[in-house]
Amino acid sequence: MPRQPEGPPPPPAVQKLRIRWAKRGRLRFTSHRDFQRAFERAVRRAGLPVAYSAGFNPHPKISYANAAPTGTASEAEYVEVSVAERVDPEAVRLAVDTALPPGLDVLEVVEAGPGSLADRLEASVWQITLPGVDLAAAQAAATAFLAAPEVLVERLTKDGVRSFDARGAVARLAVGPGPEAGGDPCAILGVVVRHGTPTVRPDDVLSGLRRVAELVPPAPPIAVRLAQGPFDEQSGAVGDPLSVDRDLAGAPGLARGA
Repeated sequence: MPRQPEGPPPPPAVQKLRIRWAKRGRLRFTSHRDFQRAFERAVRRAGLPVAYSAGFNPHPKISYANAAPTGTASEAEYVEVSVAERVDPEAVRLAVDTALPPGLDVLEVVEAGPGSLADRLEASVWQITLPGVDLAAAQAAATAFLAAPEVLVERLTKDGVRSFDARGAVARLAVGPGPEAGGDPCAILGVVVRHGTPTVRPDDVLSGLRRVAELVPPAPPIAVRLAQGPFDEQSGAVGDPLSVDRDLAGAPGLARGA
C-alpha cells in the first residue's frame, strides 16, 4: 500500500476568493515570482485561513491568472485563494492590502461563483505611453501596422528565439496625444489584445511598429494594463471578469464556488 502522510488531512476549502490587484510605480519591475512570495507572506501576516492541499508536501491553494510582464504596470491583475473558513471579502481586502508594500495594491475581493476565472480572461486593454514620439509619426505607424496582414516579431524564450505574428492578436490600436514634458512630444497607444499562445505583449506590439514603420521611441515606453476580461468580438470591448461573481453575491440562496 502507498504510504500516507502522518496526522489528519488539512481542512477542506469552504470558500474561494477572487482578488483584483494593481502593480504600480517602481513595483512594476517586480517579477511574477517576486509577487508570489510577497503575496503569500501578506496572507500569512493578515491571518487569512488559506486552505492547503493534502499529501507529503502541502501547498497553499492560491492560483495566479495571466500575470503582466515584468516592467509593465497593471490595474487588472487577478489571483484566486481558497480558504478553510468563511471570511468577509472586504475585511480580507483591507487586511491583505495593508500587509503588502505600497505599489502592490489590493483593489477588490469577491467571493467566487461557478466557472473558471482564467476562461474569462480573453483579452487585455493596454495603454502604452511613448515619450518623445510625435503624434503624426505614431498614427502613421499604427495605420501601417493595422493594414498589414501579418507582422512577424521575434522574442527570446527559454527554448531560443521564437518568431510569431503580433498583428493577428491586436483587435484595436488607437493613437492619442500624451502629456508633453519640457516641450517634447508624446503619443499614447490604446491597444486591445486578444489572449492566445504565445500571448502578445506590449513589447511585441512595439517591435511590430518598429518593423512596419521604423518607429523607435527615444525614451523607454511605459505600458499599463488597464483591464482584462471577456472579449466581445462585435463591439471590441473588454468586460469585467468579476461581474458574474458580484451579481451572484447579491442574489441570496445561490450556491457559491469553493
